[in-house]
Amino acid sequence: MKISIRPVNTTDTKDQPKIKFLELQKKIGINFNNPDLLKNAFIHRSYLNEHKNFKGLSNERLEFLGDSVLSIVVSKHLYQELPTSPEGELTQFRAALVRTETLANLGKELELGKYLFLSKGEEDTGGRTNTSILANTFESLVGSIYLDQEIEIAEKFINKTILSNWKKLLKNAVYDSKSKLQEVLQRLYHQSPNYSLISTWGPDHAKSFEMGVYLGSKLLGSGKGKNKQEAAQNAASDALKKVKSTKITT
Repeated sequence: MKISIRPVNTTDTKDQPKIKFLELQKKIGINFNNPDLLKNAFIHRSYLNEHKNFKGLSNERLEFLGDSVLSIVVSKHLYQELPTSPEGELTQFRAALVRTETLANLGKELELGKYLFLSKGEEDTGGRTNTSILANTFESLVGSIYLDQEIEIAEKFINKTILSNWKKLLKNAVYDSKSKLQEVLQRLYHQSPNYSLISTWGPDHAKSFEMGVYLGSKLLGSGKGKNKQEAAQNAASDALKKVKSTKITT
């Protein structure tokens, strides 16, 4: 399937040497047909605030697309590798593999931060090593690969960076907080926690969520994330800090 791509105007980003993007392409083993598409994956929205004449877009649309590509590729892998796992477990595992911390670590390994176009303010506050920015940039990179090369090459990239090491990543992932919280509450109170959405905000393509974890009607902890699964995992982590030292009255 041929995808029509509107060229991205990057005429005012010439301060970023082209050799850096040639270096990146060599690093990831992908030669882009449309180099401007690759550059667009690294244009943080803060950059636009200081470059009013810039005619292109930030990387947020690519981030949205990359998030979806990651979801389908990782879902397919888990479905095939874990044929007896129920839907809920597969959902937890997928969330663990594409969580912010995992993607940010991959972004650090690929040194994605040094290719970013940032505002001076974002630069001065450590934007190139910011966990959220690196994770979002990794998603944007996946989105640009998908548009430029289509799904097969994007899947190979995800297999190489994430799925080749998926069992170890799962072992170290945040989803363990939910499992641990379940075990603690069962042992102490013979009850299981339940999760509920507290709030959501942001545009449709970049929503954020806050989830609460409850024991009965008692709020144990809350957490935020860019999807409900991640927010729930962070809520469980928050609750674990309190449950072990506080007697809960439901």
